[in-house]
Amino acid sequence: EYYRLEINGSGGGPGQVGWDVLTSSGQVDYGSIKRVNDGLWHHVTGVYDKGTMTIYIDGVPEPSAVGGPTFGTGNTRFGFIGANSEATNFDGSRGSGAPISGEVDDIRIYHRALTAEEIAEVMRGDPKLAGSPAPARNAIVDIRDISSLSWSKGDTAASHDVYFGADRDAMEFKGNQAATSFSLADLVEFGGGDYYWRIDEVESDGTVIAGTAWKFTVPDYLIVDDFESYNDIEEGQPDSNRIYLTWIDGFGTTTNGSQAGNLDPPFMSEGRTGAQAMPLLYDNAGKTSEATRTLTSKKDWTEHGVTKLSIWFSGDSANAADRMFVALGNAVVYHPDDAATQDTGWNEWVIDLQEFANQGTDLANVPSITLGFGTRGAPVATGGTGSVQFDDIELIP
Repeated sequence: EYYRLEINGSGGGPGQVGWDVLTSSGQVDYGSIKRVNDGLWHHVTGVYDKGTMTIYIDGVPEPSAVGGPTFGTGNTRFGFIGANSEATNFDGSRGSGAPISGEVDDIRIYHRALTAEEIAEVMRGDPKLAGSPAPARNAIVDIRDISSLSWSKGDTAASHDVYFGADRDAMEFKGNQAATSFSLADLVEFGGGDYYWRIDEVESDGTVIAGTAWKFTVPDYLIVDDFESYNDIEEGQPDSNRIYLTWIDGFGTTTNGSQAGNLDPPFMSEGRTGAQAMPLLYDNAGKTSEATRTLTSKKDWTEHGVTKLSIWFSGDSANAADRMFVALGNAVVYHPDDAATQDTGWNEWVIDLQEFANQGTDLANVPSITLGFGTRGAPVATGGTGSVQFDDIELIP
């Protein structure tokens, strides 16, 4: 039996999970759509069931792949955790490929195919522990989005001891309660950094089951869009959140040459520090290109002393050189480099919000944000094409 569960391997691209299995009809290298290189903990499972291969990420199945109904035969390979293997003997050759960069825990190999329900139970772990923390483990949380903690109770818990603080080793006891949520009023602040919390489950006989220490971070900036919430789930399906339905591009028009997201899944590209960024394609031949996100909440861009807009972008030297702009409503600011579309690597563009206010934008009620290419409202016949990745749009002091 030969199989390999990997990140960034033959089956999966950057940040994606690969599940490679040698079957009786040949080897199948199969990859996930979702990425897991976002700095958070994920539960990853590869299942081979009579020819059907399925990757589960955090208990959710990815589209399956099909191979032969039984394992194939070939060279003997000794297994490794965290590295590739071409070993024909114990502790032999790792072969090509880099070892895993990150942390792994609770590794299990089953000699049968697990069901989705069984995977959910394995992912949960000890059923007596509190689980499903919100905010999620290691999450970066905008101060405007963090007002309380919540969790799921252990199966035998009668009540919950709540611990919270900025020191992992000295969390303060905040009380015992029956509810599975806890208010953070006056306990967190803008730029407060790392916060830790733990829920110890108390059973009816007084037995205390110590929980896991969880962490979230409140940064010294406000998040406009970190592009981590978008996915490839089909429109109309539960939890579908495709990028082009939020960032409205030029689809169906003759004057706007933009395309938000790749044409086919995965729609998102690899992120700067998280899992995802937004590819924004432009075609400025006789048109300009822009994608707009209308703001329905978090429209006050004066809160917490922020004064600047920060945008990270990554261009390509093969792109046509063209102007790049940001607009808040009708107020437009152009990048100082007219060939910024060709700037490779990740580049931060910082704009003083006063530049928009000087053009009439009410910073306490920003209607929308637009990313675009060309001179807005002045297309030229000789405009070129290209693609720029955008990530981590933030408001900073």
